[in-house]
Amino acid sequence: MNEVINFLHQYQTVITVIVIAVVAILFDRLLRLSMNKFFGDSSRALRADFTKYILLKNAVSFIIFMVATGLIVYNVPSLRKISLTLFAGAGIFAAIIGFASQQAFSNIISGIFIVIFKPFRVGDVVNIGPDRSGIIEDITLRHTVIRSWQNRRIIIPNSIISAETIVNSSILEELTCEHAEIGISYYSDIETACSTIEKLVAELPNYIDARTDEEKKEGDPLVRTRVIRYDDSAIIIRAYLWANDPVAAFILKTEYYRAIKKRFDEVGVEIPFPHRTIVMKEPKADEKK
Repeated sequence: MNEVINFLHQYQTVITVIVIAVVAILFDRLLRLSMNKFFGDSSRALRADFTKYILLKNAVSFIIFMVATGLIVYNVPSLRKISLTLFAGAGIFAAIIGFASQQAFSNIISGIFIVIFKPFRVGDVVNIGPDRSGIIEDITLRHTVIRSWQNRRIIIPNSIISAETIVNSSILEELTCEHAEIGISYYSDIETACSTIEKLVAELPNYIDARTDEEKKEGDPLVRTRVIRYDDSAIIIRAYLWANDPVAAFILKTEYYRAIKKRFDEVGVEIPFPHRTIVMKEPKADEKK
């Protein structure tokens, strides 16, 4: 009889744990869907930044699962005993847990600072450090997710991303100027090369006129070119390529480099390449013997 009672009690405990877990998951899903709809409508109506809502959603999910974990521990006698034992030695474990969770709390605080001070927002095009770039996809309590240009997800802890240099191409405006440099031979005419570049860039579909009204009145050129420097075998000319956003600017730059070679060939402007002169020395008379 006691064995039957123990079995039923264990069965009831298992059912309780499953119910708590299922209810927590369903409640989290329903709450996230409701918050997505509400915050999405609110951000569009008020033209507010959606980033802070994303962090709030993640924080609510964290609280729900923490409460569910506490209920499971409370309803499972063995786990309850373990938790009481842990609390009995709280002084020792507090130091261990505090030391182990320093990085976790640092990430949470950094995530909150990111939302408050907004060095970037969800949807911004950013460069993080020297070799990580893409579009901000998500900001959680622990990390920030970046979708790279290769469609990979770069997951960076918030404490690390807060210490990095961030280049944000979308924080105020997305209008972007790309610098495209190309070298011409010292035998080529600079004016011909510059005018050819200016005409070509103006014809490219992604190029936009970024001149102010005052610059237009003063007759500033539609496309700017500058002679930047003299290299060992080339004169370097820079074109300033303006586009509506960073992605369009990158495409514009590739279109420019694809078309400029053919256009230079048509007008007789040479793009130099390295030449090597090999000198073959004749052996001396003594060396021949």
